[in-house]
Amino acid sequence: MTTPSPPEVTQLLLAWSKGDEAALEKLAPVVYAELRRLAHRYMSRERSDHSLQTTALVHEAYLRLVDYKKVRWQNRAHFFAVSARMMRRILVDYARARGYQKRGGQTQRLSLDEALILSRERSGDLVALDDALATLAGIDPRMSQIVELRFFGGLSVEETAEVLRISTDTVTDDWKLAKSWLYQRLYSEKRQ
Repeated sequence: MTTPSPPEVTQLLLAWSKGDEAALEKLAPVVYAELRRLAHRYMSRERSDHSLQTTALVHEAYLRLVDYKKVRWQNRAHFFAVSARMMRRILVDYARARGYQKRGGQTQRLSLDEALILSRERSGDLVALDDALATLAGIDPRMSQIVELRFFGGLSVEETAEVLRISTDTVTDDWKLAKSWLYQRLYSEKRQ
């Protein structure tokens, strides 16, 4: 069986959101492979002795997504953006459950460079980043969404623009501003 193209995935997602179970069967291998790629990306940044494994993260996200029956998927990028958000929630919930605190606790300094790369010891950093993104969402929801789609979802500028229905220039500008704001916010919290 060949892998469906992005337009075919979009059609399958639309059919699935309308209740077509056969579409879900065709989507399952594609979705699982993409979730595995996203989970591997997340887990490769975690500490080596992290007790949550890639497969467990994929399975948890997959189970939650299959229960998303009322979502009207716009396209493939929208689906994987929601998947990325779900994985982020799972990891943040896991980090919080492990006793990381909002300020202080076991957090490490978060370094945000041009690619917004997190350190290897990131469970505490993930909580701090999640808190900062929640604050940013209160100030500028679109910027927060752009960070989530670009960083957590791994979407390109073009895919992010498509999901949010804005121009690529707006995505690029907001991405730069959001990274700067997050860096300043996280760095100032570390110094307090």
